[in-house]
Amino acid sequence: MPDETTTVRGAGPGLLLAHGAGGSIEANYGPVLDALTAGHRVVGVDYPGTGATPRATSPLRLDDLADRLVAAADAEGLDRFAVSGYSLGGAVAVRIAARYPERVTALLLTAAFAHPDHGLRLDAELWRTLARSGDPGPLARFIVPRALSEQALHSVGDEDLAALLEDVGATAPPGTADHADLVTRVDVRADLPRITAPTLVITTTGDRLVPPALHRALAGAIPGARLAEIPTGHLPFAELPDVWGKLLLDFLKETGA
Repeated sequence: MPDETTTVRGAGPGLLLAHGAGGSIEANYGPVLDALTAGHRVVGVDYPGTGATPRATSPLRLDDLADRLVAAADAEGLDRFAVSGYSLGGAVAVRIAARYPERVTALLLTAAFAHPDHGLRLDAELWRTLARSGDPGPLARFIVPRALSEQALHSVGDEDLAALLEDVGATAPPGTADHADLVTRVDVRADLPRITAPTLVITTTGDRLVPPALHRALAGAIPGARLAEIPTGHLPFAELPDVWGKLLLDFLKETGA
């Protein structure tokens, strides 16, 4: 695995962040970072091909992403920590919680899945193909209507939509195809019954990329997991960041994590 870009901010109990495919710590958690770092030592690692992190030279492995994030926590002297995972990062967070149960104080999963259903797998395969093509236009036209809720998409004017598509295409990380490829292969279903940390699963009820049924299945397989809802598409940090941040912080406070 290549060297990675690490985000370290704040002071207090440890909180690890695992971002989604085609994202980064800043892109996915940026709108809530100030709130999270107000009471926690937050550590996040950008995946290969995101930010300043070089692309991987071989297919990404979930265990490698999990171990890199734990290694970053070790470097900061964090013996125990909560873990927040968004989308693909949810599987990374689950793997950490299953492998290091004595270290994880709480698990917070948003728009996450244990294994792709047929629809998500086929979408991820197309996402991978479009990202590999090097043409940002089709890639943006694929991802925008799947990432936003129907309400958010229809609220965008024609000129703003054109600008949004251009921005999404231009800012897609170089490693997007590698991330999408990992989405097609994720399977943490065997890890779920082993999780002992208090767990919050946040379902994005208007999600058109990772169906809410996958969020609910994830919650149902984790002992004692709590399910909360947020009325957004796949991007709660873009549609309702304050609501999302409050859900995360309230659970951290409640569990003492």
